[in-house]
Amino acid sequence: MNRKHAGVLAVICASVMWAIEPVLAKLSYQNSDFLHTSAVRAFVVTLVALSYMAIKGASPAVGRKQLPALVYIGIVGTLFADLLYFFAMAEIPVVNVVLIGHMQPVFIILIGFLILREEKLARIDYAGIAFMMLSALMVSTGTIGNLQSMKFGTLGDVLVLVSTISWATAAIAVRKYLTGMNAGVIAFYRFLIASTAFAVYLTATSGIVIANVYQIAVGIVVGVGTILYYEGLKRIKAAQVSALELSAPFFAAVIAFAVLGEMLTPFQIAGIAMLFPGIYYLSKKEG
Repeated sequence: MNRKHAGVLAVICASVMWAIEPVLAKLSYQNSDFLHTSAVRAFVVTLVALSYMAIKGASPAVGRKQLPALVYIGIVGTLFADLLYFFAMAEIPVVNVVLIGHMQPVFIILIGFLILREEKLARIDYAGIAFMMLSALMVSTGTIGNLQSMKFGTLGDVLVLVSTISWATAAIAVRKYLTGMNAGVIAFYRFLIASTAFAVYLTATSGIVIANVYQIAVGIVVGVGTILYYEGLKRIKAAQVSALELSAPFFAAVIAFAVLGEMLTPFQIAGIAMLFPGIYYLSKKEG
């Protein structure tokens, strides 16, 4: 298998992991809550990343310049964003969660342009952003009637959007300061920081309890998915990674229907279809 094929396979497998994650999380809520599920997930991902580091022989040593970025993605990209994500997951359908969460490329481009002033937006970038925004709007509203009545989803949709923006800022931090770092090392420190905060809080309050096997499973899924994502990013272009990642909503729709019985409206299916022109324009260079 050549480098490109390995990268494509890694990102597709990571997308399957992202689709499975919210389904397992919802199953864990049967006898637990979002806080404990998030905590157990962080503990397990840390162990998965540590195991991967051992297999690869990666050193856990980091430089002074890398440490602030690791702390940032640990606090903002994991502790804050993931908690909001898991809280919202209890309130909205899996497809909404996965689709809005995969709007990261839009916010990475916008933040890079508006705040960092590092990326110029072309006309086709604006077209891609418009299609992806329309896609999220159609999926979150659900029907034409809701859209006409200005019912733009729920608080849960808004919280996932905030999570997505936070993840985008974390992705920019990784891009700027951690490019050469081993995938396992990034994942390890990212979730170790969150795990430490969870351990301190839960020890002082309700205690650390594993309520069901789904909490462990979601940690394994996220750990494997995160490592596969970073490994894929090393082998293929970022635009290709973004395009392949958008297979996650399709996997999520199938899995959510099979396991949770969640149905899509025709309007939401049309919204998912809008992803294709969106990512096409975002990944295409203007001639």
